[in-house]
Amino acid sequence: MTGSDDKKRILVVEDEPFIRSLCMRVLANEGFDISVAIDGQIAEQMLDKYHYDICLVDIRTPVLNGKEFYNYILEKHPYLVGGIIFTTGDIIGGDTQAFLKETGRPYILKPFAPEELRRVIKETLQSLAESS
Repeated sequence: MTGSDDKKRILVVEDEPFIRSLCMRVLANEGFDISVAIDGQIAEQMLDKYHYDICLVDIRTPVLNGKEFYNYILEKHPYLVGGIIFTTGDIIGGDTQAFLKETGRPYILKPFAPEELRRVIKETLQSLAESS
């Protein structure tokens, strides 16, 4: 959990081993300091202990899903809202579409290519830099 101060920290909240592994490999190769949580409940505990620049959040995780985790961030860590990126395999569901539209946060559909992950992370970091 340690890293140099100039390294951006990303929390990946993902229960699917393949997607989790892909994110870890791609983002570590880009020089990010990566932490992983398999559900939103674990992610909440991690946010209370460590600072993250970006949270890559699967909307459907067990125990505490991405929507519930997002509401927790709004309440307890609002500074992080601009660093939220969602992942989902369920864009068909009306509830998921409505939620994504309501948050206004970027999302990527699973399965996604490494290039797409890099692009959305870069765009989010750029947006954060411009707003600070």
